[in-house]
Amino acid sequence: MAEIHLDSVHKSFGDFTAVRSSTFTIRDGEFFVMLGPSGCGKTTTLRMIAGLELPTSGRILLDGEDVTWNRAAQRDIAFVFQLFALYPHMSARRNINFPLRIAGMPRREIRERTEEVAKLLQITHLLDKSVSGLAAGDRQRVALGRAIVRRAKAFLMDEPLGALDAEFREVMCEELRVLHNRIGATTVYVTHDQLEAMAMADRICVMNHAEVLQIGPPTEVYARPATRFVASFIGSPAMNFLPAEGHLPRGATAVRVNGGAEIAVPATTDALTGEAVLGARPEHIVIGDHGPLRGAVRAVEYMGARQLVTVETPAGALRVRAPNDIRVADGETVALSFLTDRLSVFDGASERSVTRGGADG
Repeated sequence: MAEIHLDSVHKSFGDFTAVRSSTFTIRDGEFFVMLGPSGCGKTTTLRMIAGLELPTSGRILLDGEDVTWNRAAQRDIAFVFQLFALYPHMSARRNINFPLRIAGMPRREIRERTEEVAKLLQITHLLDKSVSGLAAGDRQRVALGRAIVRRAKAFLMDEPLGALDAEFREVMCEELRVLHNRIGATTVYVTHDQLEAMAMADRICVMNHAEVLQIGPPTEVYARPATRFVASFIGSPAMNFLPAEGHLPRGATAVRVNGGAEIAVPATTDALTGEAVLGARPEHIVIGDHGPLRGAVRAVEYMGARQLVTVETPAGALRVRAPNDIRVADGETVALSFLTDRLSVFDGASERSVTRGGADG
C-alpha cells in the first residue's frame, strides 16, 4: 500500500478558494477520514489526491512519487463514489472484474480475484445477478468489490454510505472497518457524518471553510478540540460554550463566566487576542447540591442509560448528560460543577483553543 503526502496543496476556482494550502500526511495502511460540512473542501481534496482535479499549487506524493500533475489513470488509486457508479446492464461479477478485463488480465486470474473479493464481501451468491435488481447495500458491496479487486495502492471513498438508510449505514460502517483491517489498505474516506468518522477513523481530519483545522485520533479530536468549530461539530449534543468576563492572562487557571461564577480550568497556554469562551461537554458537567454555577432545570430528556438535562443559568442554557439515578424536575434549581481537566478555553477572536494543543499532522 502507500503513504500519501500533501505539501501546501491549494485549489482555487477563479476567485473562490476550495482548499487553502493544506499540508498533511496519510500514513501507510491508515484509515484516514476527512470530516466537515458541505462545501468545506474535503471532496475537492480527495479529488486532487485521485487526480480528478489538479491543484492550483502544491505537491501530492504517492508512495514517495510526485504524482501532482498525473491524471487519474496514471495513479494506482481506486475510487468509491456515493452513487455506486455501476453498470446496470451487467451482473455483479462483470461489474467487479471490469477493471481487470480492461487491463487485459488472464481469465483465470480474473476469476480467482473476483471470487476472492466476493467471498471477502460476502456476496458470492450475488455474483451472477444483475446489479439493477440488487438492494442498495448489496450494490454498495459490489462497488467496493470493483475497487478492491484492483489491489490499488490506496482506496478513496467519497461518502460511500450516504445513499443508505441510517440502520444499514451503521452496519456498513462496521463492515468497512473490518474490511480495512483485513486488507490493510491505505484508505481515505470523506464524510460529513461525525458518527461515521468517530466509528471508523484511525485519524480524523476536520475541515471548514477550505482549511484543515485539526488532525488526530478520534479520542484526541473529541477530548482536545483545537478550535471552537471542531468542538461544536464533533459531539452530540455539541459542547456547551460559556462567554467569560474580563481579561484572561496566559497561565490563568480560572475563568469568570457571565453572571459572576468562577470556574477552574486547565492553565491557559497562550495569550488571548479576544474575550475568552469556556467550553464544556455535557458529560463534563455534574449536577449536585454544590457548585460554582446554579440554574433552573428547563427540560429533561430520557436517553436510555443516561438523561440529558437542560439547565438555564446566568451564563446561558447548558446541556448536561447525567445518570438516570439523579432525579430532577422541570423548574427545580440545581448546582453545577465542572470536571476541570476536561474543560477547554477558546480565544473569542481566533476561536482557537488556548488550553489544548493545536492540530497535529
